[in-house]
Amino acid sequence: MFVSAVDASLGKWLMDAYSIGLTEYRALEHLAQAADKELRVNDLAQRVGLNQSSVTRLVSRLEAKDLARRDLCPDDRRGVYAVITEQGETLVRQVRDSYEERVHELLGAVAAHYPQLDASQVGRALAGIGNLVSP
Repeated sequence: MFVSAVDASLGKWLMDAYSIGLTEYRALEHLAQAADKELRVNDLAQRVGLNQSSVTRLVSRLEAKDLARRDLCPDDRRGVYAVITEQGETLVRQVRDSYEERVHELLGAVAAHYPQLDASQVGRALAGIGNLVSP
C-alpha cells in the first residue's frame, strides 16, 4: 500500500510539473543509463515491470512526445530497440534532481503525506530495508 501511495504521488507530481507519467520517466531513466542509450523493448519491459503490449504503448507515447524512437536490430530484424532522443535525455537531466528530492521528501515525511498510513510502521519497514542494503 505504501509503495502504491508513493508511486501515485510521484506520478501526479511528474504529470503536473513535467507532463510525463511515472512509468514514462522510469523508462527514460533506464534508456539514459543504458550503454548505447538504447534497450531492446523486451528488456525495457522487464525493467519497468510491464508486459509486451503495455511497453509497446509506452514506447509509442514516448515517440509521440519525441522522447524516444524505435530502431530495428541490424542482426535480427525482429528485434526492436527503444532509443532515447536528445529531447528525452534533456528531460531526464531536467527532472532527475527534483525527482530525487521529491522521493526523499515523500519518504522523509510519511505522516504528512500519507496520514492514512501508520508512519511508525512504515519507518520501521524502511529502516529494516536500509539495514539490508547497508553493509
